[in-house]
Amino acid sequence: MEWSFRTAEELIVALRAGEVTSVELTDEAIARIERDDKEINAICVPDFDRARDAAREADRARARGEDRPLLGIPVTVKESYNIAGLPTTWGMPQFADFRPGEDAVQVARVKAAGAVILGKTNVPFMLADLQSFNEIYGTTSNPWDLGRTPGGSSGGSAAALAAGFGALSIGSDIAGSLRVPAHFCGIYSHKPTFGLATARGHVPPPAPALPSDRDLAVVGPMARTARDLSLLLDVMAAPDPLTLGVAYQLALPPARHERLGDFRVLVLEDHPAIPTGSAVRAAVDRVADALVAAGARVERHSPLLPDLAEAGTLYTQLLLANLASGYPDQAYDAMREHAATFAPDDRSMDAERLRGAVFSHRDWIAAANRRELHRQGWRELFTEFDAVLCPITPTPAFPQERDTNLGTRRIDIDGVAYPFADQLVWPGLATMPGLPATAIPAGRSPEGLPVGVQLIGPMFEDRTPLRLAELLELEIGGFEQPHR
Repeated sequence: MEWSFRTAEELIVALRAGEVTSVELTDEAIARIERDDKEINAICVPDFDRARDAAREADRARARGEDRPLLGIPVTVKESYNIAGLPTTWGMPQFADFRPGEDAVQVARVKAAGAVILGKTNVPFMLADLQSFNEIYGTTSNPWDLGRTPGGSSGGSAAALAAGFGALSIGSDIAGSLRVPAHFCGIYSHKPTFGLATARGHVPPPAPALPSDRDLAVVGPMARTARDLSLLLDVMAAPDPLTLGVAYQLALPPARHERLGDFRVLVLEDHPAIPTGSAVRAAVDRVADALVAAGARVERHSPLLPDLAEAGTLYTQLLLANLASGYPDQAYDAMREHAATFAPDDRSMDAERLRGAVFSHRDWIAAANRRELHRQGWRELFTEFDAVLCPITPTPAFPQERDTNLGTRRIDIDGVAYPFADQLVWPGLATMPGLPATAIPAGRSPEGLPVGVQLIGPMFEDRTPLRLAELLELEIGGFEQPHR
């Protein structure tokens, strides 16, 4: 029997029943990686010897009567997480030999839950792209079409899952880095509520692993089914014990509903900053139609929705303020000079990006205060709705692009070129206010590429979009093995 594409839940049942051992699962996964990953290049740092050791220990633990949430399950980890003894580079050549001395908190939690880590997955340079290429490890390809990107920055993890390299993976997201790869590769991912899962140890080299949450950024689970997302989120979802104490445990409320027909969903297809391509629009409509057919309340407009144009601008400013804080002085000074050339009434996304990059502390506080107004708007919206259904990006996976300058790159939307970075307003819709968002497969494009959508839920009610994802999976289907 082949196990590579079975769900984590199914593998757990089989392990408990003695139908398979962790060593057998791990050997099969390694054989598949060694056979298929030469052309995909998802696993940039294999750790097969330690994986086999961990699998043998998992089997011994089960024989002793132990049973942990992920005991014996093969998984992968995004390269940007610290794993003791393995390189953590974030794709930066100058840190090719950097090896941290201890595991990131989430890696430690996954290990404590009994998982077998097969290795680390590829990322873009500094995690700063919607594709996964760097000079150390090369280019990761989409298992559905090797000429297209798997997404970024968790592209290696999404490609690994789509190719059957392990049952689960852990990634991160500040500009769609969990959701975009899921959308492009036809898998599931969940961007948790900001602050729900500690990110300590998910840090660029050689920075120390300190107990602080980077603004906007989260870590989260990736899987081939919605239920597996919840399984892994339960392992990850706890604050940092260094800041809140080892006894602290955040109890997430249950999903608002258990039946698909009871959900109230607001559907968004259009954003003022950028058009939505026909393939993505069709996927949103397919999910909306399934909701209507199940008896759910579906609306296309609401006066409670925070202003999308302002939200996009605010996200752009906060994101660039965050990223530019780590830029060298020379680059920062050049951006400051460039920002000063824009007219005060220029509200283009290019202008707002540069303004955000050189925010003063006073500017940032003002933007953070505007974010609180948006958060209040979302709280009011979620008194009338349980989730918002919308695109993740305007198109399916695009062809591999070697232009690393996001300022000059363009994205083709139904034959028309638009500024590449403008599409980030869709993932930013949930990121800016810190809301949870679940990415789900929603069909395929006319070219046969996967197309996903996101389900945005209320803050700290992560189980609501996750449950909605589970119910939709039963209605419209979910992950499919790539056909090339």
